[in-house]
Amino acid sequence: MTAERPGRLRFGAMGTGTRLAFPLGTVFGEPWIHLGAHCIIGEQVTLTAGLMPDLDLGPHPILRIGDGVVLGRGSHVIADTTVTIGSDCYFGPYVYVTSTNHSYDDPRQPIGKQWPRMEPVEIGSGCWIGTGAVILPGARIGRNVVVAAGAVVRGEVPDHAVVAGAPARVVRRWTPEDGWQPPLRTPAPVPIPDGVTPEQLLALSDLDDEAVSRLAELDAEA
Repeated sequence: MTAERPGRLRFGAMGTGTRLAFPLGTVFGEPWIHLGAHCIIGEQVTLTAGLMPDLDLGPHPILRIGDGVVLGRGSHVIADTTVTIGSDCYFGPYVYVTSTNHSYDDPRQPIGKQWPRMEPVEIGSGCWIGTGAVILPGARIGRNVVVAAGAVVRGEVPDHAVVAGAPARVVRRWTPEDGWQPPLRTPAPVPIPDGVTPEQLLALSDLDDEAVSRLAELDAEA
């Protein structure tokens, strides 16, 4: 499903190059769902705006998904009130984002029959949300945040943080003054130098361990 071939769905906006896999999960309220450009929406992903289908939700979008977002298989984004996902966010499979939760004000009534509470959700650009994470109403996640698999996030998460656990807490953070604290346990990946051709990379794959060790020694000497 694409902007050029939307099928039966009529999203409020769908950017160039965005693709929705088949089959989708539950989708309703699509006039109030805006999808950015070059997104990938995996199969069995649920996207909803409003408590139920066929509501008039007013003039503004309820669910906004930025450019270059990837939503993994089986993920749910439930926007009964506003949910905003920034550009270049990557979701693993089965992530659950919701702006609504059941209330438990009256202990004598079944929880499912009590009126729910709603709070907006914001996920900043550049985040990685791990498999099975749950983002609860009112969560405000900063830019370039990692949410570990299975984490349950509520409240505010600062930029450049790694959070894990249920409830999620900050286990690592980067700041301009101190860098990563606690320090990273492994060195950063070394990017392929500019100008290296695919043929040269294929040639490297044919080297045996002795040749690789010798090249490393030459590099250290240089």
